[in-house]
Amino acid sequence: MKTVLVSLMAAATLPLFAQKDASIRIYPEQGNQQISKHIYGQFAEHLGTCIYGGLWVGPESEIPNTQGYRNDVLNALKELKIPNLRWPGGCFADEYHWMDGIGPKENRPKMVNNNWGGTIEDNSFGTHEFLNLCELLGCEPYISANVGSGTVEEMAKWVEYMTSEGDSPMARLRRQNGRDKAWKVKFIGVGNESWGCGGSMRPEYYADLCRQYATYLRSYDAGLVPYKIASGANVDDYHWTRTVVERAGQCIDAVSLHYYTVPGPDWQHKGSATDFDRDAYYTTLHKTLRMEELVENHSRIIRRFAKGRPIGLCVDEWGTWYDVEPGTNPGFLYQQNTMRDALVAAVNLNIFNNHCDTVVMANIAQLVNVLQAMLLTEGDKVVLTPTSHVFAMYSGHQGARQLESYAETRMLRRDEEQVPELHVSASEQSDGTVLVTAANLNDTEPVPVNCLLGGIHAAGVTARVLAGAPFDHNTFDRPEAVRPAPLAVTPTETGFTAVLPPCSVAAFTVCQK
Repeated sequence: MKTVLVSLMAAATLPLFAQKDASIRIYPEQGNQQISKHIYGQFAEHLGTCIYGGLWVGPESEIPNTQGYRNDVLNALKELKIPNLRWPGGCFADEYHWMDGIGPKENRPKMVNNNWGGTIEDNSFGTHEFLNLCELLGCEPYISANVGSGTVEEMAKWVEYMTSEGDSPMARLRRQNGRDKAWKVKFIGVGNESWGCGGSMRPEYYADLCRQYATYLRSYDAGLVPYKIASGANVDDYHWTRTVVERAGQCIDAVSLHYYTVPGPDWQHKGSATDFDRDAYYTTLHKTLRMEELVENHSRIIRRFAKGRPIGLCVDEWGTWYDVEPGTNPGFLYQQNTMRDALVAAVNLNIFNNHCDTVVMANIAQLVNVLQAMLLTEGDKVVLTPTSHVFAMYSGHQGARQLESYAETRMLRRDEEQVPELHVSASEQSDGTVLVTAANLNDTEPVPVNCLLGGIHAAGVTARVLAGAPFDHNTFDRPEAVRPAPLAVTPTETGFTAVLPPCSVAAFTVCQK
């Protein structure tokens, strides 16, 4: 399942040739897979000011809050219809011991965040605070268990504490701490980046450890069976995926994949979030397009070695990673978010939509103030990023039927780094509404688009577009410099036409007759 990009023509350099119309072709009869809502998941790690200052300020804060959660952040996140939220990490997860984060806050021990800046954590945000946040947001929790420095017993007791309704020891402890009713916690990650910060393990060793941990992931609710997600590969480590699936596939439900878009030549020189030229712009897009190759290759390995078991692919860390903003703590990973990032988000979400037969979940990194964030905060101020607008524009894909879509478009080429001018996905909601999302990756030229709906008879078409220069972004002084706006669209007998501005993301909503 994929969107096919048909090259009409190519240029030796970035576009110096006459504009050609692009076509989007929709084949509704070929769509038979549901786009999991969990592809639109989020990630909140104890990193920088994602948790403290971003999500959580405490009930005593002068910043308006609900039970310690910032009201402005809560309201903004509710608008995004977040389906799931991954916590407590990331690298932090494999140094986190959950019992340090329960009970009276004055009795909770402090800890050093060794992975991210060496800050002192007071553990005031723990299991109760996270799961209550998920209830406020109406999303499902995704718990990343400590396999690196934890124990099987620690993980098993955590699951019991969260999900047991009976008179078990951990359920009694939870009630002592003020929560009578168990939470619904389905998604459990068996470690994080076990090849690196999660334990520096070999895949053979991790696979055996995964089998052990998965054995003790018990169900304490007859209607809730843990969905077990194995710690998967870094980028193109296909040996890791094969080994884990081959050796532990009978014990798990999904395997993770981590891939960050880094435009610079190495991790020490990742590039600026806002100060970049055209070469860096197209390099970023070329690198993010590699996600499709990775998804296809890892999915192929999973299918081959799963022995008929339906094991999904969970891309639970993805997004852009640049050099931190000047003057900020290097360990806090704080970066601005531009229209370039909006295009990265659109491309990746299109890829996940088009591969929803294998991609069952994805989690962009991260929710607030870290990497490719939805929101940035500063004191009592909050700003929505261009990426958050893309997620809002794409929200109609959640749970919808994927439609095969084909983009007939030209390729923009800089040396060996080819980028399609147009990148698309499409879906049909249960009420018959069709959503077509398209990104114009050309940074200087508009793209006239003719969309052929393949027999779908449109009663009406509306569209919104997010557009700007690649480096445009929102600031606390100009919080709406980049925001969606209506886009002119013309219905035709076979679909619709529109002109996509340079560097833009558009969402077309088609109501059927």
